[in-house]
Amino acid sequence: MAINDMIELQSTWTHYPRYLSPMPSNAVNTTLYHLIDAGHLARHAMLVPLQAHGLEAGDDAMLFGLSKPKGATENTLRQLTGLGIVALDARLERLDRLGILDRLAIGSKLLPGARLTDKGREIADLLADNWRQLDEALIGELDEKNRKQLRKILKRFVRLLSL
Repeated sequence: MAINDMIELQSTWTHYPRYLSPMPSNAVNTTLYHLIDAGHLARHAMLVPLQAHGLEAGDDAMLFGLSKPKGATENTLRQLTGLGIVALDARLERLDRLGILDRLAIGSKLLPGARLTDKGREIADLLADNWRQLDEALIGELDEKNRKQLRKILKRFVRLLSL
């Protein structure tokens, strides 16, 4: 059975029979367990500053997508976030009401878009700093060669699971 088939099957299980245990008894000692645990905790650490500013999960992607001073078109934001037209419009409207961004026409074709306000830029800078600190906590002890090797391994693993 392919790994993707096993993952899909396990995601449908609500009760694990003893003979189909989802992980070996020593799973807490595996690299995969620590990777999952670290990912969960890192995501939670990224949510703390979002929530402190009244923002939601996914708003960070929007702020990072609007990092250029001129902002970004709605089409670019849809591609970046994977949100549909209605979901993106609702998110932009909420962030506009919070004073995080301004909705405006972008570029020479005056396409619908948005740009961060000063408040939005401050929050985006805070989130970027938080991101850098978490990244440094993860790989700070590695030399550049090992950092590149770890990134390469993780990219390969993501591609494998994305098949």
